Amino acid sequence: MANLLDDAYRYCEQIIATHSKTFYKAFSLLPHEKRKAVWAVYAFCRKVDDIVDEGLNPIAELEAFEKQFEDFKKKAVHLEDPMWVALHDVFIRFDMNVKAFDDMIKGQRMDLTKKEYDTIHEVKYYSYHVASTVGLMLLPILAPEHHKMLEEDAIALGIAMQLTNILRDVGEDLQRERIYLPKELMNHYGYTREMMQEKVVNKPFVQLWEHLAQEAEGLYEKGLSTLHYYPLSSRMPLKGAAYLYRAILDKIRKEEYQVFDTKHYVTNEQKQQIIASI
Repeated sequence: MANLLDDAYRYCEQIIATHSKTFYKAFSLLPHEKRKAVWAVYAFCRKVDDIVDEGLNPIAELEAFEKQFEDFKKKAVHLEDPMWVALHDVFIRFDMNVKAFDDMIKGQRMDLTKKEYDTIHEVKYYSYHVASTVGLMLLPILAPEHHKMLEEDAIALGIAMQLTNILRDVGEDLQRERIYLPKELMNHYGYTREMMQEKVVNKPFVQLWEHLAQEAEGLYEKGLSTLHYYPLSSRMPLKGAAYLYRAILDKIRKEEYQVFDTKHYVTNEQKQQIIASI
């Protein structure tokens, strides 16, 4: 069983190392047991995300995955899937927030039915379900003694990161016929859907983009305001993840808001500088 578990954790580590170099770099700073647990949680989130974005029959596949999670909650572990094996061990070791996992699945289901958003409130509601839930999953691992009291700020940090995703992935989302920039802000700044379809970057677009970016930056501040309640071993990884993600916003500003045909990343050199400065 030990070898099966070790292999399962290595499988989860490979998933995060391949798909999220930012999170992988930040959370590699954690102690070994916590680090492994984060890999398993990420693998769960990635599996749900891939079903929605790449599944051949995402509605049926998501239903099947949700059924597997229901089995999991009843202690029935699918041993053929290393993600479930690793996650089972995590649930034994930590006081995990089950509702956060359910809410994550609910959020991914939104992407199958809702393609556009009217208000900032709707975007934040969506962001909670697909991103803040990750923070709530990780809290019992990162701050086992205070995880209940830290939930509100973890939610803020998750929304900040998802708004950053939205601002980075405007063009990619448009190709998938999804528009997360809320209509109320587009109307307020005079940026039309036609402009978006034509990939126009003008003053109204920059104003709209900056409105959401500043909203995200305020949420980053709130999310990190209670960092002192985390154990020392968790502070740098969490701060590092937030700073690395937040740096994407400045990278886009330097590239003059060209988010329709380019997906902006923070370079490895910049990541090392950011981590070193914390």
